[in-house]
Amino acid sequence: MSKTIAVIPGDGIGPEIMSATLRVLDALECGLSYDTVEAGMIALEKHGDLLPKPTLDAIAQHKVALKGPLTTPVGGGFTSINVTLRRHFDLYANVRPAISFPGTKARYENIDIITVRENTEGAYLAEGQTLSEDGEVATSMIRNTRKGSARIVRYAFEMAVKKGRKKVTAVHKANIIKTASGLFLNVAREIAKEYPQIEFNEMIVDNACMQLVMRPEQFDVIVTTNLFGDILSDLCAGLVGGLGLAPGDNIGEQAAIFEAVHGSAPDIAGKGIANPCALLLAAADMLDHLGMVEKGTKLRQAIRDTMTNDRDHVTPDLGGKGSTQSFGEAIAKRLKA
Repeated sequence: MSKTIAVIPGDGIGPEIMSATLRVLDALECGLSYDTVEAGMIALEKHGDLLPKPTLDAIAQHKVALKGPLTTPVGGGFTSINVTLRRHFDLYANVRPAISFPGTKARYENIDIITVRENTEGAYLAEGQTLSEDGEVATSMIRNTRKGSARIVRYAFEMAVKKGRKKVTAVHKANIIKTASGLFLNVAREIAKEYPQIEFNEMIVDNACMQLVMRPEQFDVIVTTNLFGDILSDLCAGLVGGLGLAPGDNIGEQAAIFEAVHGSAPDIAGKGIANPCALLLAAADMLDHLGMVEKGTKLRQAIRDTMTNDRDHVTPDLGGKGSTQSFGEAIAKRLKA
């Protein structure tokens, strides 16, 4: 198979972890070609735009992008680049796997939870934002739609079937936010009936947070609205050792963008010590999306084997003495063996 993908190296540690990730992808012999384009602070300095048109055009043309972390300048009226990308391409499903890996000093073992978060509406639409003239009252609306709720819940169930998952938990706050969260829950109940082979559970968000900490093994796939999904997916990342192991998949009908969830970490940029695993795991998800499931599985296993057996080559955050590149090289070597 020959496929060209858009590659956005990103800011801060982005170019370093992207270099290691592409090295590993090449070792996998996936038949991928890379159309490298710019976004973020690098693009702003070069082109005067955080998201230049050629970058958007490349994503639209290739329909798949691998993206490093991007920096949105604080203040100055800049909109989050990630939010802009999601809205521009209607990337409605944000898929966040949290999987245990060895040597991470995480509090749990054997975690395997996927959070499926609605990515385009809910509280993050930030509609109707007002602040009273005296600065005393701030207002913002939450808007969920039947269409938006239905397509994210259906995505979660279809993914569960495809991946052989057993259970989908819809997380909500319908007991208090009776309209916006209530609509989501009602739609989830309706769609769940179409998938009798998948166990369906519903849970109020505050209880879900407690249960994730106390008995995370009861969860398999979580589906929820935008704000709750943002919070729960980071909580799940914390169960497996943090954002350094957290890939994010943004999926729509016309395009898909796979990214490292963590930030650009400017404090360690250029030091060669950034952990590339989040982007590598996003690349594995990208391979699944492209129909190269065996290669995606092989990549995840190589990461696991390297973290278990090549401790000297892993990055300092995982207790090793290696660098971004040495970690990537060790994984690539295993893939070529």
